[in-house]
Amino acid sequence: MHTSIDQVIAGSYRSVRAQLKLEALGLSISRYGLALVLLLIGLLKFTTVEAAGIQPLVAHSPLLSWTYAVLSVQGVSNVIGVIEIAIAVLLVLRPVSAKASLIGSLGSIVTFLLTTSFLFSTPGAIQWNHGLPALGDAGQFLIKDVVLLGASFWTAAEALGGS
Repeated sequence: MHTSIDQVIAGSYRSVRAQLKLEALGLSISRYGLALVLLLIGLLKFTTVEAAGIQPLVAHSPLLSWTYAVLSVQGVSNVIGVIEIAIAVLLVLRPVSAKASLIGSLGSIVTFLLTTSFLFSTPGAIQWNHGLPALGDAGQFLIKDVVLLGASFWTAAEALGGS
């Protein structure tokens, strides 16, 4: 069987096109999925259950524990909720403004760096079983933020290229 150069080029072209389509789809799902997660979690911060739920995480954080000296448990949760909703709005503005989306992505990076740091500051988030690390309940809740952090960097890089 003999393959012509035109067949090889056509196959490569189809492969590159498929790759670019998958990449664009992945980026869109990452950006708008990230915005949806931040919006929904941000809205939940206005509930007493969520405010109480994040209190142990924030209280043990060397970066954020001071906030409870300034605001109540609900007040801290409300501020975090406003920030998360604002970041979500900035992220979805990408079709209108790459710069706004970049700012949202940078805010998302800071958010998920902070929440990922809770893995190391929250007692029991990482437990040692027979010399191996294992995730406790808080760790199981927080580990997804590593992926969300990666998506935040990806959306920031794309928005930076378009600003």
